[in-house]
Amino acid sequence: MRLSDLQNKDVVDIKTGDKIGNVIDAEISSDTGCIKKLIIYDKTGFLNIIRKEEVSISWNQIKKIGSDVILVGRN
Repeated sequence: MRLSDLQNKDVVDIKTGDKIGNVIDAEISSDTGCIKKLIIYDKTGFLNIIRKEEVSISWNQIKKIGSDVILVGRN
């Protein structure tokens, strides 16, 4: 799987069912080359225009990567 494959998927909070946003980047460990975090472009608010910010999701928060969606468990 490539990063571009992850960018096409919606990121959804498994507890609430709310869409968090879309993957825009990844933080990769310089030691192991493994993905440490996904950087999500979070669009929230009325018509998705009130607040736009980046949110990082650590790799261990990811519960499932499906064909259309990435499910995450946030605390």
